[in-house]
Amino acid sequence: MNTIFEDSVPGRGAHIVEGDPEAVGKTIPESLRRSAPADLPQCSELDVVRHFTRLSRRNFSVDANFYPLGSCTMKYNPKFAEHVASLPGFLGLHPHLAELPGFGAWVQGALSCLFDTERYLCEITGMDAFTLQPMAGANGEFTGVSLMAAYHRSLGRRRTIMLIPDSAHGTNPASAALAGFDVLDVPSEGGLVDPEAVARILSERGEDVAGLMMTCPNTLGLMETHLPAIVEELRKADALLYYDGANMNAILGKMRVGDAGFDVVHLNLHKTFGTPHGGGGPGSGPVGVTARLAPLLPGPRVVKGNDGVYALEEIPGSIGPVAPFHGSFGVILKALAYIMRLGGEGLVRVAEYATLNANYLKKRLETVLDVPYGDLCAHEFVASAPEGLHALDIAKALLDRGIHAPTIYFPLIVKECLMAEPTETESKQTLDEYVDALADIVDRAGKDPAFLPAAPTTLPVSRPDETTAARHLRLTLDMA
Repeated sequence: MNTIFEDSVPGRGAHIVEGDPEAVGKTIPESLRRSAPADLPQCSELDVVRHFTRLSRRNFSVDANFYPLGSCTMKYNPKFAEHVASLPGFLGLHPHLAELPGFGAWVQGALSCLFDTERYLCEITGMDAFTLQPMAGANGEFTGVSLMAAYHRSLGRRRTIMLIPDSAHGTNPASAALAGFDVLDVPSEGGLVDPEAVARILSERGEDVAGLMMTCPNTLGLMETHLPAIVEELRKADALLYYDGANMNAILGKMRVGDAGFDVVHLNLHKTFGTPHGGGGPGSGPVGVTARLAPLLPGPRVVKGNDGVYALEEIPGSIGPVAPFHGSFGVILKALAYIMRLGGEGLVRVAEYATLNANYLKKRLETVLDVPYGDLCAHEFVASAPEGLHALDIAKALLDRGIHAPTIYFPLIVKECLMAEPTETESKQTLDEYVDALADIVDRAGKDPAFLPAAPTTLPVSRPDETTAARHLRLTLDMA
């Protein structure tokens, strides 16, 4: 038996040791050998299986529980897409094979998938080109605003300000600040970006403004009906308009953001196109741009030659890579499978059912919670806890009902905010169960003041001291 063994002597690299494992062990330097056997637990297979099965049942899971939270996490993970991403021809590829001379024929299938995904995303958004590199939505945001900065630099300008609505996702100002911009809040009027405020800022500081970051529909679940006026004001100052694609579910097939005047867009493939994003990853945040920004995109990019062969091509004016050229390849494959399975008509239905579900839920909850904005919402909406109750307490009580908590205290401009996003995939029965649970929680809280502050009472972990936990993190398990 031959065993590959990495030599401890610098410069000698790996060599093959012939013989049995004991012979291999003798080649390990004395300084690296154990002085005593490893203290490993002795467990039967059955005990191990039961242990991890019990742990899995303690988790909230999209396969077992309703997730009403408004977030950038898609709450539907079709199993056929998982199968596609796990096909041996994809799973067995080395990620750098396409970059090695002479191996292009080995990766034509994978490169064609990346190329097709970019073209589909261009068609869906109205953009002229995409990069699939960004590994998450926030990574996409940073890439997008970096492209905006590079665009102005290419014209000999130094634009230092990024405009961001007061209802924006928290990652927007963070991404802009990381890219070197000063952030300037734009106030809302009736839940919408105030076009007069945008015009006023641009009249005073237009030479310093790089662009405006927007979500449409916004985080209140409202369509930004003043968008044409805002685009007109930005064009006067040659400032760019950025689309935060976190809420793309609401407009798929209904509105192409490039046609509406946006110059840059990031998409959350792990939300809009049905790929899992539990526990913070894996994510994927491709960025699309109009033609004038395309020469700045991160490289290399996949191109298709006249002979039908796919290859990688560098971009001379690129801002440089932000991740491997293939991005989160497995996530991209799942999104591509989802797009191809649904087709154009199916993507339109996504928007229709997402909006229908949200408005049904909003209408039913108007007698339970305070709903401050509008008769109609998009794919999500915000509500406030009834007077005297706290959003945090209501969220904790929902956990006892087997329902994941909704997003709370965001956006900050809504008092005691609860944000619900049922998505396009939930049944009427599930939505009704959610409404009934909320109604019962609010009713019980009015009769028993001690009920809500004690929740949750049925979970393995009750209510922690969240302030202390945030200030004194314990990242390791204390076995003592």
